[in-house]
Amino acid sequence: MAVRKTDVIVVGAGSAGCAIAARASENPNLSVLLIEAGPDYPTLEHTPGDLRNGHNNSYRAHDWGFSHAPTAAQRSKPVPFPRGRVVGGSSAVNTCIALRGMPEDYDEWASLGNPGWAWADVLPAFRRLERDLDYPDADYHGDSGPISIRRYPAAEQLPVHQAFLRVADDLGYPACPDANDPASYGAGPQPMNKLGRLRVSCALGYLAPARLRENLQIEADTLVRRVLVEGGRCVGVEVEDAQGVVSERRAGVVVLAAGSLMSPGVLMRSGIGARAAVEAIGVDSLCDLPGVGQNLSDHPAISLVASARDPEMIDFDSPIIQTILRYTCEGSDKRNDLQIEQLSFVGRRQDEHPCFGIAAVLEYQYGRGELRFVDANPRTPPIVEQRFCEDERDRRRLALALRDALAFTRSGALAEMIDGVRFPRNAHRLNNDELAELCARYAGSGYHPCGTAKMGPAEDTMAVVDHHGRARGVDGLVVGDASIMPFVPRANTNLTSIMIGEKMGDWLRQRPTLYGL
Repeated sequence: MAVRKTDVIVVGAGSAGCAIAARASENPNLSVLLIEAGPDYPTLEHTPGDLRNGHNNSYRAHDWGFSHAPTAAQRSKPVPFPRGRVVGGSSAVNTCIALRGMPEDYDEWASLGNPGWAWADVLPAFRRLERDLDYPDADYHGDSGPISIRRYPAAEQLPVHQAFLRVADDLGYPACPDANDPASYGAGPQPMNKLGRLRVSCALGYLAPARLRENLQIEADTLVRRVLVEGGRCVGVEVEDAQGVVSERRAGVVVLAAGSLMSPGVLMRSGIGARAAVEAIGVDSLCDLPGVGQNLSDHPAISLVASARDPEMIDFDSPIIQTILRYTCEGSDKRNDLQIEQLSFVGRRQDEHPCFGIAAVLEYQYGRGELRFVDANPRTPPIVEQRFCEDERDRRRLALALRDALAFTRSGALAEMIDGVRFPRNAHRLNNDELAELCARYAGSGYHPCGTAKMGPAEDTMAVVDHHGRARGVDGLVVGDASIMPFVPRANTNLTSIMIGEKMGDWLRQRPTLYGL
């Protein structure tokens, strides 16, 4: 086998992995190898249109092809679960929503035994990653980071989004000009990491300038099969190239940043996970960590679908989202635990009745799902079961969010644009219990999986890593992506994943001895 040696191997060039590799390679004394299963487009000129187009997601061209079962009712017929398979990861294919989560999320992470992750600790990393074009002078924003963020002003908002904000005002929700203001709530423009139509992914923001460094290498189209452990220490990875040739890459430290669905699979194939589950896929157990693949947290969501009175208002080339409402469910002690989002269009271009949607989203989730693995083939996807709305607290609050979303269709500027609500049928006649039953059956994912290799203190038997991302029981192995989140923050997870990468990349750059370098 051909063997290459380096100081740090980062597995996965997604939101966190790009940030880790870029920040760690700022230390000229560290050699960094970033390995990605998907393709690499080193210049904007060579980047395909689906990755440049921030007006909508890239759904198929750069996707892993995973599926999932959001609820028990959907287990017999799993639905697609898009994940970016390309340098840039899901930051290169997503909706470009740039939300941070609530300060309370991170304070709760710290309270669970994770020092260094409270809001005061993560805010510098959030500021460091962003170039906020609207509020550069706010003390909670950054003005010179690699990820440019702006909000659609009223003049750039589509008529349906202008109507959504007017109805929110009619319904008594306050205006919220900056959803990343830590104290804010209400309705306003989405913060978005896009400039015009251009998606500012981590491939563009972080790697474009870092590519000039001689101590950073990017190896694309390379699948990591497993990590290599010798004498209780991770010494590298086994990889397979596009031609099926298997080889090794050796390193002082390996950082798994392949994402919440992929990093646990690498661990399991390496013999790291619950002993019985590892042996069931035909792998010898090296380290019994029962939390691998457990604690799956996400955002349950359900969208009402409304047919447009004027079909010409549905433009599939326009931005899919521009606005957001964040608020607290009645009776909840979790601030801003609900979102309502106006979608410019849903369905397909060829649909007879063009429609738009209004999504109700549960942002603070109590329930947990899991990943399961059927074999040790690195190309076999995990079985993803979120188990949405099985926890009564989640089911009740998502039902109330759907009720509140339906209120937007009853009167005012938005109602004037609607020919009828197509889902749910007889929507305005349904009581809260019937709405809860709909949620338990039809809730879908916000596509924000996390928590499947969570961080926690030594006494937490389900913790996979410590608060520096270091794997329990295996020296030289680190997990540095959304897998380590104890639970999903009250926001789309892209910025939080980048923040994790910022912190870990900075620790590698400034304090490599933390990781045995």
